[in-house]
Amino acid sequence: MSGPTPDSPKARTPIESKAQLIDELALGSKPEAQWRIGTEHEKFAFLTDTLAPVPYHGERSIKSLLEGLRDRFGWSGVLEGENIIALSDPKGLGNVSLEPGGQFELSGAPLETVHDTCEEVHEHLAQVREVGDRLGIGFLGLGASPVWSREVTPVMPKGRYGIMAPYMDKVGHYGRDMMFRTCTVQVNLDFSSEADMVKKLRVSLALQPIATALFANSPFLDGKPNGFLSFRSEVWRDTDNQRAGMLPFAFEEGFGFERYVDYALDVPMYFVMRDGKYVNTAGESFRAFLDGRLPQLPGEKPVMKDWADHLTTIFPEVRLKKYLEMRGADSGPWRRLCALPAFWVGLLYDQSALDSAWDLVKDWTALERQALRDAVPKQALAATIRGRTVRDIARAVLALSRAGLEARGKHGCKGKSEAAFLDTLDETVGSGKTAAENLLDLYHGSWNGDISRVFRDFAY
Repeated sequence: MSGPTPDSPKARTPIESKAQLIDELALGSKPEAQWRIGTEHEKFAFLTDTLAPVPYHGERSIKSLLEGLRDRFGWSGVLEGENIIALSDPKGLGNVSLEPGGQFELSGAPLETVHDTCEEVHEHLAQVREVGDRLGIGFLGLGASPVWSREVTPVMPKGRYGIMAPYMDKVGHYGRDMMFRTCTVQVNLDFSSEADMVKKLRVSLALQPIATALFANSPFLDGKPNGFLSFRSEVWRDTDNQRAGMLPFAFEEGFGFERYVDYALDVPMYFVMRDGKYVNTAGESFRAFLDGRLPQLPGEKPVMKDWADHLTTIFPEVRLKKYLEMRGADSGPWRRLCALPAFWVGLLYDQSALDSAWDLVKDWTALERQALRDAVPKQALAATIRGRTVRDIARAVLALSRAGLEARGKHGCKGKSEAAFLDTLDETVGSGKTAAENLLDLYHGSWNGDISRVFRDFAY
């Protein structure tokens, strides 16, 4: 589930009209038999003896991790200048990449079942543990960095981050926190048509706060509780509201591929890649670029790779490319990495579950959806909409997802259905306590206020 490679003929195709961009999104439509599941998850790397963040350079470093994975497991290295900044599967399936502060990310292959996804997660974590153990590096799945300040967090040598960070300072309060101190897990899912995309986008936008609550796992920052259960989600409320949020226009009559293209054309740009280098276009309009009016490249028009790059710099709660990206969840422990794709596959890949989920949310207003999204980072399962708690809604939504997964009939080891991956979320709803609240209980209890225990007790 990736875009065109930089050197492919498709990537170099000039964009002459908005219609090409609409058609490009429409090319994502696939028959149900070709629907796949692409899971991405990030984690914090730390030095196991000092619990410090891992620098890019050095004997025990992010660079050494990438090189170790490349040499031990046959990945191909991706360079920016002389620096290895990612890994790609030689078969074209999946990649390992870096977030700005060294967060280690697997962008998984498009797979057929949640069982396949979970096997991929397990294999990836086994690989990084094997290489990390030799270097004295561990990995932690949380939504926000629990103790490291922005000042001590390393900066990865990727040119785009040198453009993004200063621009973030101009448009929101939490941009650098988002870049350097948060981790997420997300799942990318397909649609069959424009109408199917619209329904799935609307359902997943409306229910994204429910997922945020279920996966809330970022209660610490700077060595103390931060006042939120999902600080990562709170960060997105004040990062850059021109490129983030709940997309209220997606619920308007007539919404489709064209309306999303119009939105994306007006989201401010960050950069354009030319000859392997980043051209700083921060704040400029892709619409102006389409007209040949980009000040940094006067008279030049974009190619399809420029559009693909631009779409990766738009950060709504659900993002549309040639598939839909669910972006509302904090990173977490192994079981929860598998639970997220199960949750959304059950809701979106079974028509009965999708229809029932739409019936649940279709009367919510834009103001109600936004109020719920604003309340969830702090209140999680206790937040309310129309007099119902998120916990109550989550219980109903999980039942729909479970039914959808059972209807898919995809069975794995020992005959278990994909619905087994929802068990950890049912436990959360049953107890009424999120992972974040369980962490806070430990902090105020057996940890005696020592947040460093999270590295030892919850590392992968």
